[in-house]
Amino acid sequence: MINGSILNLKLFRLSLICAFFLIAGALPKSAFSQESTSEKKEKKFDPKDVILEHIGDSHSWPVLGKTTLPLPVILYTDKGLEVFSSAHIKEEEVNGEPTGKIYQGTHYAYTAEKDKIKVVDSNGHIDEAATKKVWDFSITRNVMSMFMAIAILLLVFLSISSSYKKREGKAPKGLQSFLEPLIVFVRDDIAIPNMGIKYARFMPLLLTVFFFILINNLLGMIPFFPGGYNLTGNIAVTAVLSVIILFVVNLNGNKHYWKHIFVPNPWWLFPIMIPVEIVSIFSKPIALMIRLFANITAGHIVILSLISLIFIFKTLLVSPVSVGFVVFMDCIELLVAFLQAYIFTLLSSLFIGMAIEEHH
Repeated sequence: MINGSILNLKLFRLSLICAFFLIAGALPKSAFSQESTSEKKEKKFDPKDVILEHIGDSHSWPVLGKTTLPLPVILYTDKGLEVFSSAHIKEEEVNGEPTGKIYQGTHYAYTAEKDKIKVVDSNGHIDEAATKKVWDFSITRNVMSMFMAIAILLLVFLSISSSYKKREGKAPKGLQSFLEPLIVFVRDDIAIPNMGIKYARFMPLLLTVFFFILINNLLGMIPFFPGGYNLTGNIAVTAVLSVIILFVVNLNGNKHYWKHIFVPNPWWLFPIMIPVEIVSIFSKPIALMIRLFANITAGHIVILSLISLIFIFKTLLVSPVSVGFVVFMDCIELLVAFLQAYIFTLLSSLFIGMAIEEHH
């Protein structure tokens, strides 16, 4: 009982420390600046800028404070391929407004406007017609975050796979013993109940989806984590995950699955049920996409909004209340991180199970 109380106290202290660093990490870049002149008026703090900067994407990788690493810009235009560093078009503030530098490429001149690559004409004005001809395949912050998550997944699971081969028939140890309960949980409580004896075929997919979402959710909660991690809060990422599930479900659907959609019983329900069933094919992955995106993004917005209260009221008297609520929200977000990975994997296995279920 005493050990449990000590552990809870340590966890509470750790949460306070994390909250402090989270607040420090969310400070606007001018928060520590002591420069003040009569000619330059201090820019008013806008929480919207801080929040949108965190949950959005960019062509640079934030490290600490003002320090950022430029990422490669890869553009495919109607005149050919362009590759250059984002440092050439880095946005700078001019009269309080962010303006990107102009870079003269091989085919066009480029600039950055709100982290979007734009083509500019000879007068320095944005050419929207030419911009529409440019396909952006750049390595952005979210892409780098995805590469990092993939590297962690490969490192973890290749290590566990090697441990199983070397210690066959022996008790698990190390990383293997830490993650085995989660692997068994996905198999016994998600895959088998929803897919029956055919579960083994889809276990690699379910394990990949579960741990990919879980790792990214947890990394997004670490204060000062490089890159301002918010991968699962990006709707493009959740959309791709949902499209993968859409293809897996419908490519593996048996004749009973398709008969249920196109030959409902009784026959006089054809005009009503066939459109409804067709819509349901697409509504299921859309629900997966929106649920994950909305929950993760909402959590980040709420936490940053609570931190912003300190700068909105311009007093440290608000900080105890703000930090208290941030710690409370961090605890909830920790639960949400696991819960959203579980729900996405559970619903995916349920949809697959409905498509491969044999008729009784």
